[in-house]
Amino acid sequence: MTPQAATPAYRRLSVEERRSQLLDAALSLFAHRAPDEVSLDDVAEAAGVSRPLVYRYFPGGKQQLYEAALRSAAEELEHCFDEPREGPLLPRLSRALDRYLAFVDQHDAGFSALLQGGSVVETSRTTAIVDGVRRAAAQHILSHLDVADPGPRLRMTVRMWITAVEAASLIWLDEGKQPPVDELRDWLVDQFVAVLSVTARRDPQTAALVGALVDALAADG
Repeated sequence: MTPQAATPAYRRLSVEERRSQLLDAALSLFAHRAPDEVSLDDVAEAAGVSRPLVYRYFPGGKQQLYEAALRSAAEELEHCFDEPREGPLLPRLSRALDRYLAFVDQHDAGFSALLQGGSVVETSRTTAIVDGVRRAAAQHILSHLDVADPGPRLRMTVRMWITAVEAASLIWLDEGKQPPVDELRDWLVDQFVAVLSVTARRDPQTAALVGALVDALAADG
């Protein structure tokens, strides 16, 4: 007689492990379909669990699950811009954009629905979560500029650029991910320098920053 193959041991998941499993399943679905098109049954099937179990962890139903998934995605996006403050500024910015665009690429068609609203499950809370990502990204950029007390024009310029990055990412998806992602990244870095240069004409603080940036580029060159 040949011995039977060992049956894999079943392991009960902890509360946090199960919750993470359900969130991962939801994010995977939201990455390719609008939240309106994803049901709790879909999440249960993707996670390999029953619908009642999904309700046990998210008694608020789809709205609670969507907001939790959105917070998870928001935390990941915020970390994209959390680059160590070492080395020249523009390479740091390029590395942060590489992570951001990799997230956009991974979530593909669901990026707009997941992070830009336009869904029946959108609420003031989900809008605040998304806005928090933008503010956190802007704060990271300002910290890299090493300006102790950034004025309103500089803050506005950085926040406008963050909005432009977001819009460019959505258009990039709509254009079939063209141009290639490395070209998009370099183009966005060039745009950052350009908008700083425009603001520098009206703001001495930004002018000093651009001057220091130009000096650093000349030294590296």
